[in-house]
Amino acid sequence: MRRIEKQDDLAQLYGEPMPASLSKVADHLTPLYRAWIEGSRFCILSTVGPEGVRGTPRGDDGPVVRVHDSKTLLMPDWRGNNRIDALRDIVADGWVALLFMVPGSKTTVRVNGKAWLTDDQALRESFAHKSILPATVLVIELHEVFTQCAKALMRSGLWARDDKDTVPTVGAIMAEMTDGEYGGSDYDRDYEKNALPRMW
Repeated sequence: MRRIEKQDDLAQLYGEPMPASLSKVADHLTPLYRAWIEGSRFCILSTVGPEGVRGTPRGDDGPVVRVHDSKTLLMPDWRGNNRIDALRDIVADGWVALLFMVPGSKTTVRVNGKAWLTDDQALRESFAHKSILPATVLVIELHEVFTQCAKALMRSGLWARDDKDTVPTVGAIMAEMTDGEYGGSDYDRDYEKNALPRMW
C-alpha cells in the first residue's frame, strides 16, 4: 500500500480546513471555554517523551482540572499504579494535549500546551480530599483551546451504548498476560470494592 510521506500529498487528499474549525481556536480560556472545562470531570492526557507518546485517562469527582487563570490549568495527580509514564514524559519534554469529555455531550474540548510538575505543599493542600493530598500537581500552560466536531461521538454512539459485555475484562487480560498468576474473575468481581478506599 502507498505510504503518504509528504505534506503536499496530504493536503491534496483533504483540501483546506473548514473555516469554522479555525475560527473557534483561542489562545486563552474565554468565558464559555472556561465554563465547559469546569464542567468536565474526565479527560485524556496525552504526552510525548523519549519512549514515544502516551495517552492516559484522568478523572475526579468534580472538575478534573482547576482553572488558575485564562492561560493556566492545574491538575492534581491522584493515586494510581505508580507507573508515572505521563509524569516522566512531562519532566522530559513538557508538551501535552488534553481531550475533555462530558457524559451525554457529543462535543469534546481540546487543549494543547506545555506542562510542568510541582510538589508545592500549599498547592497540594488546596486539593486535599479526605485529608489526602496529591503527590504532585500538573501546571498546564495553555497554548490553544478549541472544540472538536461531534462526528466521532455521533458515529460511535458513545453515550447511547453499553458494549462492555462484548470485550474482555481486565481480569481476563491480566490472567492471559501472567499465565493465571494475577487477574481472573475474582479480580473483576472485587475491583471496584477494593479500589474505592484507594481513590484518593
